Amino acid sequence: MKEGNFLDRVMEFEQQLEAMHEQFRELIGFVAKMTEENHSLQLENHHLRTRLEELSEKAQVIDEQLPPEKPRRMDIGEGVDNLARIYNEGYHVCNVHYGSSRKGEDCLFCLSFLSKQNS
Repeated sequence: MKEGNFLDRVMEFEQQLEAMHEQFRELIGFVAKMTEENHSLQLENHHLRTRLEELSEKAQVIDEQLPPEKPRRMDIGEGVDNLARIYNEGYHVCNVHYGSSRKGEDCLFCLSFLSKQNS
């Protein structure tokens, strides 16, 4: 092996080592930054869980102090009124022919549907 060629290879190897060393320093910095961020997020998560538990306990105490609600009858109201109006205008409101014209004839499906909704 020629001396010039050997020195060139040693210098090239030294440059590669320096580049690798720089990459290694950058990697160490990145790992340190990620470790700090991870620790910070763990602390924040712990504080948030503690606060959530406190709020849940307060909500449970408040719920226990409130009287139980009476079941309400569902108010069908305006939606059924609109469907009845559409039916009276001559359109189907049943799931079989919804939206198509009734051509003046009564539809047993529509009438059955409207009577169920009104009772």
